[in-house]
Amino acid sequence: MAKSLYETLGVSENASADEIKKAYRKLARKYHPDINKDPASQEKFKEINAAYEVLSDPEKKAKYDQFGDQMFGGQSFQDFAHSQGPDVDLEEILRAMFGGATGGFGGGFSSGGFRSSRSGGFSGFGGGFGSSYRTPDLDIKTSITIPFITALLGGKHHITLDNGESFDIKIPAGIKTGKTLRVRGKGQSYHGQRGDLLITVNVAPSPEYERKGDDLYKTIDIPLKTALFGGKIEIETPEKKVTLKVPKNTKNGQKFRLKEKGFPKSGGKKGDLYLIANIVLPNIDNLSEELKACLEKLPE
Repeated sequence: MAKSLYETLGVSENASADEIKKAYRKLARKYHPDINKDPASQEKFKEINAAYEVLSDPEKKAKYDQFGDQMFGGQSFQDFAHSQGPDVDLEEILRAMFGGATGGFGGGFSSGGFRSSRSGGFSGFGGGFGSSYRTPDLDIKTSITIPFITALLGGKHHITLDNGESFDIKIPAGIKTGKTLRVRGKGQSYHGQRGDLLITVNVAPSPEYERKGDDLYKTIDIPLKTALFGGKIEIETPEKKVTLKVPKNTKNGQKFRLKEKGFPKSGGKKGDLYLIANIVLPNIDNLSEELKACLEKLPE
């Protein structure tokens, strides 16, 4: 049974999902109209996307593996694609063929196979699907994980789509996990229209900071001498290095507040950064005998 969708992507019928995806990305980069200026590349790019639409979906792939090119009236997918004309969205046709029709494959195939009409109706599959053919949802949904500092300060994040298109997106300062960013005009295309790219953001945890609401918490090491007698230490914050004044008799776990050094919040203000003291005790073996004797005389 001929199965020319696999030939379109240049893979075998036993190819794994990863092999199919890898082949698609390679071809998409090669024939993308923004990269390949050959007029024929646009039609080739459409064929590649349409083939991947089927072979990347387990349910659609299973149906195609069962019926093969019978779904295209016995002709190869390439011949079928060329017969549809330049204004037909092949991906949408295949979406309709593989589940967008009333009745699905329940009624089997008609003896005439697949045929199209300029009125937009399609028949030959079960109950047909002229009336159920609708403009598809052109938005694409994806997710990204961004560094903690990028979420805090804002910045740019590079993203690459399955079709090989690559670009930077702007990350607003203070974004939280679960928020969705919309990039206009980066979705699927259909008859001159193009949807948007919807990106769900995940913020990677930080080994240095803990977030509680809009406030940040960071543990800092303070030498015992500085904790006892006071002094100054240099502290790295997300924005810059600052000098912290440590008072005498600082206790372990004591908090120091740096105002508006946390996450942005409504009204243009920011949360605070709390520094938690971790008193670093010296190694007793490195102390002089005289100092050891003095310490041993301290009350319990």
